[in-house]
Amino acid sequence: MPIAISKYKLFPKRHLKWLLLAAFTGNFIPMFLFPIAETEVSSSIAGIINSMMPIFVIIVGALIWKFETTKQQMVGTLISFTGVCLLAFGGDGEDGKFKLIPILLLLLATLCYAISTTTVKSKLMDVSSTVLSAFVFSFVLFFPSLISLSFTGFFSTFSFNENNLTGLMFVSLLSIFGTGLAMMMNYRLLKVSSSLFASTVTLLMPIVAIIWGILDGEKLGLVQFIGTGIIIAGLIFLRTKPNIIKK
Repeated sequence: MPIAISKYKLFPKRHLKWLLLAAFTGNFIPMFLFPIAETEVSSSIAGIINSMMPIFVIIVGALIWKFETTKQQMVGTLISFTGVCLLAFGGDGEDGKFKLIPILLLLLATLCYAISTTTVKSKLMDVSSTVLSAFVFSFVLFFPSLISLSFTGFFSTFSFNENNLTGLMFVSLLSIFGTGLAMMMNYRLLKVSSSLFASTVTLLMPIVAIIWGILDGEKLGLVQFIGTGIIIAGLIFLRTKPNIIKK
């Protein structure tokens, strides 16, 4: 907020619609979809699904921003999609139940990330990464988030006991490091690379998610590990840099 206020003259009014699109698809909407989905599936599965972001970057880039796609990328997309289907129909590692809806919610959230990433790369590169992050989390998302929080009953029911404060601490850590700083670094990465290359950092997501999941007591079955391997194998094919088709 202090950065946004001090740099308010740099607010890209002419790009307001793109800033709104990037903010809501890159932060606001996924921040609801992921927690809802993770009430049904493990965080390990959520991290694995999130690693499919490069696929959606290719799809969104080709359909909206006219990025060129290659046969190699199409093959990688097909392979990774097979891995996702295996995860969806193979059930969660903890109880083995078929949970298609949570998988679809996670895929929708990942699609939103891809829309945001390609929008920033195509329309908002003239705004510095620090200032862009400040605008997103203050001027654009502050009031919608505050309104949403009020509907949860937070202001009327929250009590300052040990359990609630512990939960609030973890939410704060997630917000600061997993969202704010991470998004700032992502915007910076987009300035020096392609949107596809920036999205391939999610290749590490399954590894990190599985490690944290195991440490947190989650269980993954053989099907989940096979599905993860297939997704990563498909993503390897996505290293080809897409080019914008010149009109």
